[in-house]
Amino acid sequence: MRDIVVFSGSAHSELARQICDELGVPLSRVDVVRFSNDCLQVQLLENCRQKDVYLVQPLVPPTQEHLFELLLMINAARGASAASVTAVMPHFAYARSDKKDASRISFGGRMVADLLQTAGAHRVLTMTLHAPQVHGFFSVPVDHLTATGVLADHFRQRDLTDHVVVSPDFGNAKTASLLARLLGLPVAAGSKQRKADDKVEIDMIVGDVAGRTAIVLDDEIATGGSIVELLGKLQEAGCQQAAVACTHGLFTGKAVDRLRDHPMISEVVTTDTVPPPQGWPALKVCSTADLFAEAIARIHAGASISSLFDGVDPAYAPPQMTLDFS
Repeated sequence: MRDIVVFSGSAHSELARQICDELGVPLSRVDVVRFSNDCLQVQLLENCRQKDVYLVQPLVPPTQEHLFELLLMINAARGASAASVTAVMPHFAYARSDKKDASRISFGGRMVADLLQTAGAHRVLTMTLHAPQVHGFFSVPVDHLTATGVLADHFRQRDLTDHVVVSPDFGNAKTASLLARLLGLPVAAGSKQRKADDKVEIDMIVGDVAGRTAIVLDDEIATGGSIVELLGKLQEAGCQQAAVACTHGLFTGKAVDRLRDHPMISEVVTTDTVPPPQGWPALKVCSTADLFAEAIARIHAGASISSLFDGVDPAYAPPQMTLDFS
């Protein structure tokens, strides 16, 4: 088989190194130069000719900078005669821009998909898209991983008596239901309306949370506004304490201050799809490096990605077929 070559952009080189450690391959070097006119130039410092190239770059702030850096890396790999180029994007930032909910509004998710394909990516490997329909924006193969099993493993280590899994909104209720099934717990959800990027209103909690400890699950936490609003409603409904979990812990703006010392929060758990914030030693960070490494190894070998999640996510289960020869 062709050799694997892994490069990392500047967004999250630590995760790229951990993925390479799991794969048993070196992390190849990249030279990024910024010229006096603010233009970027990328040079891949490893032979890519007829090799399978994997470029690790989550879209985290400064998002546009990291996106263009990734596009230049893809372009460089294609120009170096790589056999295949896979954009490994643990966090796909524009997944929220997936629908027309106002007049004359842009579709950022679709545009970023088009940019990646135009730059020359043959495949995209990502995790926990905010909206599953973003998968359909791509005309190249997309392998969409889930961290639900990783988060479930974290919570299995404790006594879950009188716990309930809570989704901040109905849109994430399916994922919350999956975590609840894995942990053998009931599920509840908030009825949420987003008023602005950092302002939400939660009208009510659907489900029984009185006297229980909540495990609040969201796909992404940015400013933390939704979580704080939800915690207030949970307390009104009789919930005494909550653990907060997410896949993408961006924790922008005042999020760390809002969540770190909140009286209802027993712990905050996230994964390493994005770099963790500084100055929060109590934050629990679960590794996804082994999942990404296994996915890369299976892509390279032409093996099944969906079998990674057997028993974790029914969405990955093969369809049940009944053959009738009568």
